[in-house]
Amino acid sequence: MSMNLRGARSVGVAASLLATLFIGGPAAASAATPTVPTTPTNTAVVPLDFGDICYSDLPAEAHDTLYLIDVGGPFPYPQDGGIFYNREGLLPAQSTGYYHEYTVETPGSDDRGARRIVTGEDYQEDYYTADHYESFDLVDHSC
Repeated sequence: MSMNLRGARSVGVAASLLATLFIGGPAAASAATPTVPTTPTNTAVVPLDFGDICYSDLPAEAHDTLYLIDVGGPFPYPQDGGIFYNREGLLPAQSTGYYHEYTVETPGSDDRGARRIVTGEDYQEDYYTADHYESFDLVDHSC
C-alpha cells in the first residue's frame, strides 16, 4: 500500500490555518460563545513511553525510508504503509488508522528485520524503533 499521508497532513494543517486567518475559524466561534472555565477531573499525568532521536542520528536506511514515505514509494515490502495498531500502547492513543508502519532495511538481514518507522497523521510525526516495537523514539527533524 503506497500512501503519501504527509501531503494530506500538511494540506490539513494549511487548511486549518487558512480557516482561522480568513474566515475567523475557532477564534470567531469563541468570540460568539461565552467560555466557561473548566477544572480537570483527573490531574494525573500518564507518561508516554518513547524518547526522541535527532534525524541526523538515524541510520542511513531510516533516511531512505523517510524519503520513500515522502514521495509515496515504491516500498520494498507489501506490508509497508499498513496500519500500525499501537497494541503495545507505547505511542499516544489514537483511533485505528492514525498510525502507519514502514520497514527500515537492516543490512545483512534476510527478512524485514526489526527496524521500523511508524508515522502519525501530524506533519513529521515519525517514530523510529530499532527493536520491533519494544521502544520508540520520536524523530526530531530539526537536528
